[in-house]
Amino acid sequence: MRKMFAASAVLAFVLTATPIAMAQQTAAPPPDALSDPSMKGAEVIAFIGVKQGDKVADVVAGRFVRALSQAVGPTGKLYAIEPTEVTKLHPEILTMLKGATSAPNSNVVLMNDPINATALPAGLDAVFIRQNYHDLYDKFMGPADVAKFNKAVFAALKPGGVYVVLDHADTAGSGVAGTDTKHRIDPAKVRADIEAAGFKFDSESKILANPADDHSKGVFDPSIRGKTDQFLYKFAKPK
Repeated sequence: MRKMFAASAVLAFVLTATPIAMAQQTAAPPPDALSDPSMKGAEVIAFIGVKQGDKVADVVAGRFVRALSQAVGPTGKLYAIEPTEVTKLHPEILTMLKGATSAPNSNVVLMNDPINATALPAGLDAVFIRQNYHDLYDKFMGPADVAKFNKAVFAALKPGGVYVVLDHADTAGSGVAGTDTKHRIDPAKVRADIEAAGFKFDSESKILANPADDHSKGVFDPSIRGKTDQFLYKFAKPK
């Protein structure tokens, strides 16, 4: 059950379409950051600071692929990073994502490697991971070597480049205790992890915060699903 939850959280963007629909591009695109206002796609991208011509990596790519592709434009590049740990469980995800690399998203490059061997391209302007940083700590992801991954992100970014994490908040002081059960993570743990890799905390946005969420329920609980308290942190690589 955990694996199915992970897949739905990771890539609901592509799982809502069939391979045929993606290949033929005849059906309306599934809800994503361009079409679903609740994701606040424009505000999130503005917070990241993505602009035309940028090189951006979307880690565990999904619902922001089209929006980021549009934001970087024809002179930019979006690297859709899909770990093999995810596609091993659900190979259909890889097939579906390949449809996102064709026109009009020809500036999208799909990368499918083990999370601990992800070869991020050099000279990136931004790296974004949405609702999946917590999965780095989960069994189905290896678990990942989180410190190694964050250092790889640091190395791949240009000086002044940004690393942006959007995830479901857990109770203060909980660390990673709820990553596998509630699919949440303590924001302070994320900040400590990333600052340990050499990043400087830049800013926070509360556009997806929900003070009414007491963090006690899993993100798939019907009473809170789609309304979780989410934190949005930006970290910068020093110039």
